Amino acid sequence: MKAAMILLVVLLLLLQYRLWFSHDGLPAVLHLKGDVEIQRQDNEMLQERNQVLTAEVHDLKSGLDAVEERARSELGMIKEGETFFQIIEEESANE
Repeated sequence: MKAAMILLVVLLLLLQYRLWFSHDGLPAVLHLKGDVEIQRQDNEMLQERNQVLTAEVHDLKSGLDAVEERARSELGMIKEGETFFQIIEEESANE
């Protein structure tokens, strides 16, 4: 009976050692949980970016306002009959 109890205690200690100190034990689990959290945050940011891009694609497909705004801002285009004013600010003498 005493030998069986000692054997069970030794077995318990071996299993506990493996749980706490092995390369696939608790420290590895905690590290992986951190990695999962970082990946989840990255996924959320990418999901938000995808939603913005999806809305932009929808606007470009459905209406001319988005196309006109993009042509004005990115290509510098103006409508026929409009006058374009470019204001150039002078650099201050202190700089």
